[in-house]
Amino acid sequence: QVQLLESGGGLVQAGGSLRLSCAASGRTFSSYNMGWFRQAPGKEREFVARISWNGGSTYYADSVKGRFTISRDNARMTVYLQLNSLKPEEAAVYYCAARVLRTPVTVTTNWEYWGQGTQVTVSL
Repeated sequence: QVQLLESGGGLVQAGGSLRLSCAASGRTFSSYNMGWFRQAPGKEREFVARISWNGGSTYYADSVKGRFTISRDNARMTVYLQLNSLKPEEAAVYYCAARVLRTPVTVTTNWEYWGQGTQVTVSL
């Protein structure tokens, strides 16, 4: 069993940056792929980024490539998402996910564990 707790959300101006964190509990964290998704009001939850168990491989949604960076610290059992050059339309609740059950990783039902989310608000 893995529990995930996101933090770091808040209000930022368009073009600004935030760093989200996801702290995990559970002995098997370091063996899991980890991911970030987001969900804006009235929209479906969408894939943002994924990182492999050792951090050696990352994968991003096309819309965030070059602006967002996913990373992890297995010793701290934490995964991060650096958000740069934020756009107003990227305001959403950002969710951390753990353990890929099947591919593709972009599908929410293919992940086993979820956090409660952290709100990111982007002002003009």
